[in-house]
Amino acid sequence: MNAKSLWVALPLLAFLALVGLLYSGLGKDPQKLPSALVGKDVPAFSLPSLLTDETFTEQSLHGRWQLINVWATWCPTCHIEHPYLLTLAARGVPIVGINYKDEAGLARDYLANRGNPFVQVISDDSGQLGLDLGVYGAPETFLINPQGKILLRHAGNVDERVWNEEFLPLVPAGQWGKAQ
Repeated sequence: MNAKSLWVALPLLAFLALVGLLYSGLGKDPQKLPSALVGKDVPAFSLPSLLTDETFTEQSLHGRWQLINVWATWCPTCHIEHPYLLTLAARGVPIVGINYKDEAGLARDYLANRGNPFVQVISDDSGQLGLDLGVYGAPETFLINPQGKILLRHAGNVDERVWNEEFLPLVPAGQWGKAQ
């Protein structure tokens, strides 16, 4: 093969490689991104509360079944998900919010104006906790058992269908009162 025919074939080979890469992603659910942390402890952290003078650590997440919800005011899907989080909180589901790479004042105003579904709100200004959790973006929600282990990671909006199909089957009956 001479140099001229190599230059003719190179774009075709690049195109075929790209088609193969794109084809390999067809049929994959973007909501089911893999998480290396499922079955493992919540990563170590020490971060301030968004709303109080408290500091939270991974030990703060031990002792009960709960959700961790990564959210931000700049996230459009978080605005869509928020009313359902309020519904879950009203049903007795403890939700810890991680305010991710957000402006604290905007986040406090958001919760004051739209309601606060969270039992605690951790401020992750730098995004390091999100990075340690493997967060791709907001919203992401994690199911945590009483020992502080991550049992499920869901990327995207949590709604009634996601709640019933993904979260509830993993939680022992009666853990959240009216939530089931």
